[in-house]
Amino acid sequence: MQGFEFNTVGRIVSGSGSALELAEECRHLGVRQPLLVTDPGLVSIGLVQPVIDALAAAGVTVVLFDAVREDPPEATVLSAAELGRLRQVDGVIAVGGGSSMDVAKVASVLLAGEQPLSGLYGVGQVQGSRLPLILVPTTAGTGSEVTPVAVVTTGETTKAGVSSPVLLPDVAVLDAALTMGLPPAITAMTGVDAMVHAIEAYTSRHQKNPISDHLARQALRLLAGNIRTAVGDGGNREAREAMLLGACLAGQAFANAPVAAVHALAYPLGGHYHIPHGLSNSLVLPAVLRFNAPAATGLYAELAELVVGQPVPGDEEAATAALISALVGLIADVGLPATLADAGVPAGDLEMLAEDAMLQQRLLVNNPRDVTYEDALGIYRDAYGEAK
Repeated sequence: MQGFEFNTVGRIVSGSGSALELAEECRHLGVRQPLLVTDPGLVSIGLVQPVIDALAAAGVTVVLFDAVREDPPEATVLSAAELGRLRQVDGVIAVGGGSSMDVAKVASVLLAGEQPLSGLYGVGQVQGSRLPLILVPTTAGTGSEVTPVAVVTTGETTKAGVSSPVLLPDVAVLDAALTMGLPPAITAMTGVDAMVHAIEAYTSRHQKNPISDHLARQALRLLAGNIRTAVGDGGNREAREAMLLGACLAGQAFANAPVAAVHALAYPLGGHYHIPHGLSNSLVLPAVLRFNAPAATGLYAELAELVVGQPVPGDEEAATAALISALVGLIADVGLPATLADAGVPAGDLEMLAEDAMLQQRLLVNNPRDVTYEDALGIYRDAYGEAK
C-alpha cells in the first residue's frame, strides 16, 4: 500500500434541527458576532430567519450578508469581507449552497489577515489563518462543507480556485430540514454532481486512498439509491437525509482524491453558457466514462453494482457498460437534459470548449486516461449527440 494523507473537517454535526443549534457551536469557538453568508433566495423563502432568530435568542449577534449569487464574482467575496471588517465580526457562518460556502471560506481568510484575494488563488497559497468557520449546506451536491476548495469567478468566462487546508471549516452542520423545499431540478442537478464527485474520487490517478475509496463507495450507494425518490418526493425526509450525507461523504472523498476530466470539461460549459455546475457535470459524464473505460474498466466495474442496485453478471467490460447505461437512465429519470444539444449548446462552439477544457490541467492530470485536445473535442461531440 502506498502512503497517503487524509484531511477533513474537524467536526461534523448531523441531525434534523441541528442548524437551529449553531449558538452552541459558536460558544465552543468563542464567536459572538459572526458574519452570516447566504443568498437572497433563501432569505426570501424564510429559510434563514429561523437560524438568525435562534442565534439571537442565545445572545449571538448576526451580521447578515445575503448578496451571494451563483458563480460568485470577486466583487461579491470582497463585499462580504468588507462588511465583516466594518462590523468587526469574529467568525463566519454560511447557510446555503456551494456558492455561499465558497464566499464564506474565502471571506474568513480575508478577514483574518492582509493577504489580497489575488494572492490566494492556486494550491497552497493561503499564508495566514482564518476566522472561525461554520458551514451549513442547503443543497445535497457540492460537498463544499467538507472540502478545502473555493471557486471564484474572475472574469466573464473564467474562474479560479483557492485550495488550502486552511479552508476546511471548524464545523460542518448537516440539517436535512433545510433541503426539504429544494425544487426537483436543483435536487437532480446537485445530486448528480455529488455522484460525479464519488466516481471521480474513486478513479482519480493521484491521491486515491483506502479512506477516500470507502467514502466514495458509501456516498454512491446513498446517492444512487435515493436520488429518484428525493426528486420525485421532495418531502421524503429519509431520502433527503441520505442525499445530504451522501454529498458530504463524496465531498470528503474528492477533497483527498481529486476530481478529473468530467469537471475539467464541465467548467467551460458553466463559464460560457452559465449552465449550473451540476448540470454541466451531468451533460458530459456518460461521454467521459465511455472515453475513460479502456483505462478504468476495473474500477468502474467495482462501482457498477452500487448504481445498478444489484449484482451485474458478466466480466468487467459488461459491468462497466452496465454502469454507464445505468447513469444514462438515471439522468433521464430525474429529468435532466441528456445531451449538449438538448441544453442549447451551439454545435459550432465545441472546438472552443475543447480549447478551454485543456486549460484545466490541474484536473486533467487526475484522469485515469490522458486527455488531448482531440480527445476533449471527441468527448464533447459524443456528449452533443444522442446518449449511447
